[in-house]
Amino acid sequence: MRKDHSLRAMVVAALLLLAACSPPAVPDVTYFRMPAPTPLPHSAKPLSALPIEVEVFTGEGIYAEQAVIYSTSPDGGALRTYHYHLWSDPPTRALQARLTTALRESGISALVTDRLPASDQALRIRGRILRYERVERGEKAYDVHVAFEMRVEQDSGEPLIEQTYEAQASAGDATMAATVRAFAAAVDEAFGKFYADLSRLESGHAG
Repeated sequence: MRKDHSLRAMVVAALLLLAACSPPAVPDVTYFRMPAPTPLPHSAKPLSALPIEVEVFTGEGIYAEQAVIYSTSPDGGALRTYHYHLWSDPPTRALQARLTTALRESGISALVTDRLPASDQALRIRGRILRYERVERGEKAYDVHVAFEMRVEQDSGEPLIEQTYEAQASAGDATMAATVRAFAAAVDEAFGKFYADLSRLESGHAG
């Protein structure tokens, strides 16, 4: 009996030792996409006689990656990336697709696309990402900051618009899902400001 008891104790001790030495479980990788864009004001008739091309956004190399970016300082001076929270598409392409969809549904032009031959006359929109990160505001409280440099060119290459548009939104809670919704709100606010300038520009041309 004593031998059996000792054997059981040794087995239990070995199992506990193995459990202590086991590496922690690796979190699942989760891919996020923003909800559908908030509709822009709709034009009763196209404001632009020219087709509109939205090019792939540019920015620092970190923005071409899929990882969600965060900063522990409000000024975004030091950026880090999550290892297991990723965008379904890199921001450079996701923003291009989102702006293309929003402009197309607004009716600002008969054709809004992400691809046109270079020889075609068009308004070409070029966006550069300046900020696109989650920012820790306090204990389990997060904001989202976005900023884009938007440039609109016609065939001459001279900018018709060259302006920075930025916005921020607070996440409703500490979950990444709430942060993604805040990203969508901030992006749509910045794009709304850009759309207002683009609409005024094209209304002037139409007049």
